[in-house]
Amino acid sequence: MKDGAPLPAAEKLAHRLTGVDAEILREALPYIRRFKGKTFVLKISGKVTENLEVLSSLAEEIALLHQVGIRVTVVHGGGSQATQLSERLGLETKLVNGRRVTDDDTLEVVKMVFAGKISVEILSALRAFGVQAVGVSGIDGNVVLARRRAKKSMMNRETGKRELIDFGNVGDVVEVDPRLLTTLLDAGYLPIVSPLAADEEGKVYNVNADAIASALAVELAAEKLILLSDVPGVLADAADPESRISRLTASDARKLAKSPAVTGGMVAKLEEISRVVEAGVSAVHIVNGNQRNALLSEVFGDTGSGTMVIGA
Repeated sequence: MKDGAPLPAAEKLAHRLTGVDAEILREALPYIRRFKGKTFVLKISGKVTENLEVLSSLAEEIALLHQVGIRVTVVHGGGSQATQLSERLGLETKLVNGRRVTDDDTLEVVKMVFAGKISVEILSALRAFGVQAVGVSGIDGNVVLARRRAKKSMMNRETGKRELIDFGNVGDVVEVDPRLLTTLLDAGYLPIVSPLAADEEGKVYNVNADAIASALAVELAAEKLILLSDVPGVLADAADPESRISRLTASDARKLAKSPAVTGGMVAKLEEISRVVEAGVSAVHIVNGNQRNALLSEVFGDTGSGTMVIGA
């Protein structure tokens, strides 16, 4: 190879292991054997995909999982990118308790951002490492059936008042049909799922990516659901990043969700994680997707880098 020529995809992956301590590889080997042929569902938050350098590094780690025989399905979010485009178009972004109110104009934005910009960028990043990835939405192959979220009376944390909230074109998952994803996985492809879905009449909805990932993990009988965001895991003290809890049972997670130690969106996340584990997924992980090698450390290391929630 000529000096300065780009490395082929396979050599890029091998190059990452150059200089790695042999003991690290020995530690990883039992996990590689254990998880070969197993299904992992990875949910990547929009905060992770914003930085293309971070996305490239994470894509390399996902490629390594794929190359060692793990059947990986990725579900991505993208709320921050949708907000940025809305602002550029002069559209107001309305959030209620962190959830996006999706009017007709905002729905057009999330279609462009979710099934377009972010999906293409993830596909491109994986292509650089030789992964044959395929972008789909929840609408393709009727993977996700959704229904419009009903109006709901709730306390609006932004206003401090109880209000009747209409989230507009926001859908909730009714059921999932994983056959298209299974077909792609069986053929050696890596599906990238954007968080759009439709009802029986074809009406399109913006659907929470965590909800889609959780439902798919259960229906695909996944070994792991891995949530990649910008937090290092569950913290015993929200103000102390060094207080990460490495391992929890589902029952411990439910108890923790009711304690004052956990606040904000982590409360709902812990409750959902517990439900997924109790539905048969072996383990759910919360990992900082912005941190280089955090995914590999969590999957192939003895100590891990995030929080793992398991059954009893």
